[in-house]
Amino acid sequence: MTETLVENPLQRARAHFAPVLAEIAEGTRERDLDRVLPVDAVDALKRAGFGTLRVPVEFGGWGLDWVDVTALWIDVAAADANLAQALRGHFVFAEDVLFRHRRGENVQRWFERFVAGEIAGNAWTETGSTSIDRVQTEVTTVDGKLVVNGRKYYTTGTIFAEWADVYARVDEDPVIALVDTRRPGVTVHDDWDGFGQRGTGTGTAEFENAAVDDLVPFHRRHPYQTALYQLNHLASLAGITRAVLADVTREVQGRERNFSHANASRVRDDPQVLARVGEIWAAAYTTEALALKVAEAADAAATVDPYDTEGLAQASERVELESSAAQVTASQLAIDAASNLFDTLGASGTSTPKGLDRHWRNARTVASHNPRIFKAKVLGAFQVNGTPPPYAWGIGRTERSETSPS
Repeated sequence: MTETLVENPLQRARAHFAPVLAEIAEGTRERDLDRVLPVDAVDALKRAGFGTLRVPVEFGGWGLDWVDVTALWIDVAAADANLAQALRGHFVFAEDVLFRHRRGENVQRWFERFVAGEIAGNAWTETGSTSIDRVQTEVTTVDGKLVVNGRKYYTTGTIFAEWADVYARVDEDPVIALVDTRRPGVTVHDDWDGFGQRGTGTGTAEFENAAVDDLVPFHRRHPYQTALYQLNHLASLAGITRAVLADVTREVQGRERNFSHANASRVRDDPQVLARVGEIWAAAYTTEALALKVAEAADAAATVDPYDTEGLAQASERVELESSAAQVTASQLAIDAASNLFDTLGASGTSTPKGLDRHWRNARTVASHNPRIFKAKVLGAFQVNGTPPPYAWGIGRTERSETSPS
């Protein structure tokens, strides 16, 4: 009797997106070398429905869980490390839409927008003299309509997006303002000057009396949002490490020049080179496993009854801690793998046209966001003293106290 093999949702999604990702991957090195935004690549993902991965099937989406979404994020990051991060704001906002749907709110218009190929970017962080404990961006009423005014940086993905997820305030109350980036009053600059993740669109967005389409009190936002942002970084690191493994394999297999004091006549037979490649393989395996493990915790939080306050808080705390733990390890694994790649090659491996350095630059940049050095402290404080992890932390100017070290 012949058994019929039934594809699971992830297999179907991977088969659907594989041709798009293959085409995207072909231009990744050139885009990085020329510092060109991956506008066409993002558009291709939009058209293919990548922004609907968490949209319920009954509304026209894929209805995937977070483990499957994370696996696809890793696939995208392996093709182009910029893209998974560029879409992180969209997926965290889309999760909030899903959370509101589960609470009984009518959010069908947002599902319809996602299915139509529209995505959201984030606009949360303020720079300069902004105080760490006060957001300057403000929603007010002008001529009977809500508008937002402010300037944001690290607005990852907004330059590609039809919508901006803007962290602001109404008087002193924090809110999320959803703004149509195509309307007057919104200006998005491609001024991200980091040495890595050059194509994430992580620049400046300015809002000048920009119309607010939707307003969500911050306390009604899903409480595991910070962990999802970190999960996206983990997926990016896993994808980068997978790309390192693919590149080092190809380079070692094709390398003909060798050193007189090497251990074998062919580079591909040298046990020290093979051991280094094996270490990179292990790093790729481990970073992916860590990301998928955190995704399991995200699924646990995402399936709690949204009115179960205690259960939701416990699940959110768990995924926050797990994402922090994974980042401590995954960041170093990715950075080391991207550096160790060059141990398997000669000086020619550093050739700029090869673009192999982009992996280290990208991994180092991802690891610098929401810095990993604070993650271990968060874990230790929780383990020893039961200190809750911080949620939706801010960044800005701080006042130096008289007792602070100089």
